[in-house]
Amino acid sequence: MINGILFRQRTGIPWRDLPARFGKWKTVHDRHRTWSADGTWDRVLRGVQADAEGRIDWSMVSVDSTPCRAHQHAAGARADAARMPGRRGQPVQHRSDEALGRSRGGLTCKIHLAAEGGRRPLAFVITPGQWGDAP
Repeated sequence: MINGILFRQRTGIPWRDLPARFGKWKTVHDRHRTWSADGTWDRVLRGVQADAEGRIDWSMVSVDSTPCRAHQHAAGARADAARMPGRRGQPVQHRSDEALGRSRGGLTCKIHLAAEGGRRPLAFVITPGQWGDAP
């Protein structure tokens, strides 16, 4: 199940195109949505980050980013936003709940990861692809 979720996240394919070796795509999709909604992924990350036994090397923190191409279906939303009374036509700044941007490589997002000296993740941020490497 986890391998199917990670494979889909890594490749960016539609859920329906998930290889059969991971099981039914709908089951994998539903499990991912459930775990995202109930905070399971957050608990997994906190477990990886656990410093209860003093295993985290706080003497050095590494920060890196990598661009990720978005699937062609990611841009399938309506081109013109619906008009809402009392609101401006264009947003003043980028919405915090979106991480899809247009850069030289097309539609991309950027994953920024901070890791400690023992190579365990401390935090990550996902931003639009045109943003800089150090948000």
